Amino acid sequence: MQNLNNHTRTGLLLKIGRQWALLFLFIELIFFSFMARGFLSLNVFQIIFFFGTAVFLLGTAELFAIITGGIDLSVGYVMGLATIVSAKLIVAFTKTGMGPGLSITLGILLTLVIGLLPGYVNGMLISKLNVPPFIATFSMLGISHGVSELLIAEKAAKNLPQLANTIGNGYFLYYSKGIGFSFFSRPEVARRVKVVEILPNVVVIAFILIAVFAFILNRTKFGQHTYAIGGNRDAAIRSGINLNRHIIKVYMLASFLATIAGVLYTLKYVTGKADAGASSLLDSIAAVVIGGASLYGGKGTVWRTILGGLIIAVLETGLRIMGIPTFDKYIIVGIILITAVLVDQFFPERTYKE
Repeated sequence: MQNLNNHTRTGLLLKIGRQWALLFLFIELIFFSFMARGFLSLNVFQIIFFFGTAVFLLGTAELFAIITGGIDLSVGYVMGLATIVSAKLIVAFTKTGMGPGLSITLGILLTLVIGLLPGYVNGMLISKLNVPPFIATFSMLGISHGVSELLIAEKAAKNLPQLANTIGNGYFLYYSKGIGFSFFSRPEVARRVKVVEILPNVVVIAFILIAVFAFILNRTKFGQHTYAIGGNRDAAIRSGINLNRHIIKVYMLASFLATIAGVLYTLKYVTGKADAGASSLLDSIAAVVIGGASLYGGKGTVWRTILGGLIIAVLETGLRIMGIPTFDKYIIVGIILITAVLVDQFFPERTYKE
């Protein structure tokens, strides 16, 4: 009987250990619903996701690198570079007389292509020249930041088409009494009629892309090879995986996701900023660790990383509503990170499936 009770207690602790992040998020929501006035509202939850898109995308980018046993410290400043490049390209195309839709489309597509370059260089340094990921990506952080500052040394990109602001700050769905639901465009109604805005466009775009990369990681050969490299490099090589080529692809993918985050930033704020992703870098790494990924590689999932990012986004929004200085967030995130590492030490056998 005693052994049965011990087994039951161990099983319960294991379940809590596996789901501690979800439990922490639930506690957060309960706490802020009582302590932060107006927290439980559609508007606040949409704000959480709207401002959390950078962390969600950078966290997903970071996850791929971390699963291989590496890390990418450059994603925050690659994001910043992408904001400036996309803004300047859109403005340049607009000045040639192109329509706003074509200018934005071409500007974004060219930025996405250019955004692959930092990841390619990172991957080459790490795989071909055996530069440690920390050093290679930290160097790229400095290069990306420097190039960004050079690009805006004379003048920041302004005067983007109004369409950019409409896309970046618009909503997927609108509801108004009498008219019902309308997609993408805000309905023209009398001033006294309330229009409910549902699902910001940038959140919809971000989560469609995140779902795609979650599928790639969990359901494709590319994802299997990524886990295999992080789990045991020698075994991965013996099984026929081209290690160098795969590492290059992983860091290009991380750079691509950071570039997407930068493009969405440009659409949201209608300008570029060199350090746009600087504050999101540490948050993205924290999201990966809180989500259960191992810094030694071989373990982690996209949706658990999003859960980690959501914990940080809820924390920041809740503290802001309460009027508490947001730098206190870093103290709390530090404590959460220590908790995540300790949980991983006590429950090393915990595994997650998408």
